Amino acid sequence: QVQLQESGPGLVKPSQTLSLTCTVSGGSITTSAYYWSWIRQPPGKALEWMGAIGYEGSNYYSPSLKSRTSISRDTSKNQFSLQLTSVTPEDTAVYYCARGTGYSGPYRYWGQGTQVTVSS
Repeated sequence: QVQLQESGPGLVKPSQTLSLTCTVSGGSITTSAYYWSWIRQPPGKALEWMGAIGYEGSNYYSPSLKSRTSISRDTSKNQFSLQLTSVTPEDTAVYYCARGTGYSGPYRYWGQGTQVTVSS
């Protein structure tokens, strides 16, 4: 059973960088052919796919967030991470990591989600 767990600060100041890590257990992030995504849901809004890193290490980003988003991985720890720069209050959301069979889904396994609030 694959499990994903998000971790990181729950509060980030405007203009700073949001950093989250997803720790994966029960399966390797290098296993073909899975893609590891970050998805967020702002309050009262729909889920938004942010980007993904593939089993082979390739990156895929949402065009609307590409300039501010970076996704990396640490295969020795079986983790992948999200960095979102220059955050504003509009980046306040529940952030999820998930495993998909494509770079933007579908997703069978999700983390429980972590609330990140951008506020001074």
